[in-house]
Order: sequence, then structure tokens, then C-alpha cells
Amino acid sequence: MPNNPPDEGNPVAQQTDDQPKALKPALESMTLLVAAVIVHDKATNRVVLLQRSEHAKFAQGMWDLPVGKSDPGEPITETAVRELHEETGLTVKPESLKVAHIIHGAWGVEAPNGFLTVVFAAHEWTGELENREPRKHAQVCWVDTDAIPEDFVGTTGSALHRYLAGGPQVSLDGWR
Repeated sequence: MPNNPPDEGNPVAQQTDDQPKALKPALESMTLLVAAVIVHDKATNRVVLLQRSEHAKFAQGMWDLPVGKSDPGEPITETAVRELHEETGLTVKPESLKVAHIIHGAWGVEAPNGFLTVVFAAHEWTGELENREPRKHAQVCWVDTDAIPEDFVGTTGSALHRYLAGGPQVSLDGWR
């Protein structure tokens, strides 16, 4: 086998016996993978929301779901569990998460090549709700589902309303 430098046709990651060959990442077409969680207390008909602070990277002052980017090699359910705990102090089990909605965005602040957000619903959790990232979030709180703030990040707000109404589970944002 010739010893050619890596290119589109040659593996770039070191191969182990239990790992398939990996090709060079297609960075120009990479889509950011994101997880969001709707923690829904059905007994009181409330959901956990956070309000972005003036220091947030985008959507300052707007309301949002607990949400965050997936780390390389991290399963999307683990992203949801990690981000929820990092932001709110609540803990959910990955196996208790149910897919509530999928958002496919053509562009995002940190995703010039688009993003895919998997929105999960969780009805069981442990822990006490707290604002664990006060620099990023002005507040984290339970909100009655009949009183969802209007000043909400568009994509996750739409996903939340569709989930609560039992509506379509896929939305496209920014596509022509």
C-alpha cells in the first residue's frame, strides 16, 4: 500500500481493530448538532425555561429551553442530560428522554453551515431547579404552560408550542 498523504480518499484517523476507517471530516458541510430539553411537570402543567442574560452569545434577554451543543463523539441523549444539568441542576436519565421535536436550521450564530436540534421531553427528573450559569442566564424557572413568554427564541419557542399542542414534530428554519 503506498504511503500517500491523507486526502478525501484516504483515512486520516488512526485505525484500531475495533474501529472502522474514518475519512477526513467534511468541515465545509458540517451541521452543528444541538440538544434541547422540555422538562414538563404534567401534574402542575409547568415547564422549565431559562431567560438568556445580557452576556449570552445570542438572543440576549430572550426566553429559551435548556439547550446546548453536542461535544465530539457524544451521543445526543448524553448532550441533553449534560446540558440540562449544567444549566438547571436537574438530572434526567438518558433512557427517559422522548423525542418531542426536530429543528433543522439553515444557519445559526455558531453554525454557518446549519444546525440540527433534537428537542427531547422529560417527565421524570431529580434535583432542585437552580440557575447554575448566572453569567449566561438571567433566570431559570418553572413557567405555567398557559403563560409561556412571547419573547422566546424562535426555533425552540416554536418547538415548545408544537409539543404542547401535539402538533408537527419537525420544523425547518431559514430554508427557501
